[in-house]
Amino acid sequence: MQFIGVLIPIFSIFAVGYIGMKFLRVDIKSISTVTLYLMSPVLAFRTFVENDLNMDYIYLGGFLLALCLLSLLFCYIVGYFRKWSESEKSGFILASVFMNNGNYGTPLVLLVFGEEGFHYAIILMVLQTLIMCTVGIYVAAKGGGSEEKVKISPLKDVIKVPIVYGAFLGVIINISGIKIDEQMMTAIDMVADATIPIIMIVLGMQLAMIKLNDLEIGKLSTSVIFRLILAPVIAYLITLPLPVDEMVKDILILTAAMPTAANTTMYALQFGARPNFVSSATLVTTILSIITLPILLIIIV
Repeated sequence: MQFIGVLIPIFSIFAVGYIGMKFLRVDIKSISTVTLYLMSPVLAFRTFVENDLNMDYIYLGGFLLALCLLSLLFCYIVGYFRKWSESEKSGFILASVFMNNGNYGTPLVLLVFGEEGFHYAIILMVLQTLIMCTVGIYVAAKGGGSEEKVKISPLKDVIKVPIVYGAFLGVIINISGIKIDEQMMTAIDMVADATIPIIMIVLGMQLAMIKLNDLEIGKLSTSVIFRLILAPVIAYLITLPLPVDEMVKDILILTAAMPTAANTTMYALQFGARPNFVSSATLVTTILSIITLPILLIIIV
């Protein structure tokens, strides 16, 4: 029941966006633009300002990079053999590579491993945020637009998105020990706290636009299997040589098995990288994780 309690707020916020879209038919692109360019940088800034930077970041960062690279390799191999277009490969990568270890994984780790485990979950969330707002945006920008369109370098799109600058500014202030005024921090907290719920509302709105006959079942099944089953297996292999204790290894494997991150829908929507497919993968992996995560917990804990 405690596990279901973690999921109830997540699906409730999805439902707000879904119902709102059915009745209001608002412009999702405008909301995602505001969230990506104005709110997410503030969340990234606060995340890096408030968390102590130590050696744990080196080991956990190495794990996340290795997991990301191996996941990307899998996606490109699948895309190559299936002869997918750049847009199809980008959508598949966004749906398969990036996991929701923030608003889903972090409370679950706290529930299972307590405050000690929660410390590592926060570090993983911070580092995963940095990877998603660089690699994730690059992938989305690379796959956006029509096949005939002459693309501007995706790196330019990454540079234009201020999330990275918010993160690096947070790191600088954290290292320098500069104290932020309490009133200013209140304003930062207000914007940062609103960011993740709005991202989830955008996902719910996007889900309201999907038709069942538009679902790409074959591709979606491959993405779901990788995200919920193969990714934690890869994570287990990566953790074998890591000089960390068994609890940390269990947390790394658990977070690798999280469903698709809601942020990826925002990136896909913003750059036109198969947002319907990405959002459907987010929903399906989140629903199926109700089955897969308890099984994984029985195995590793």
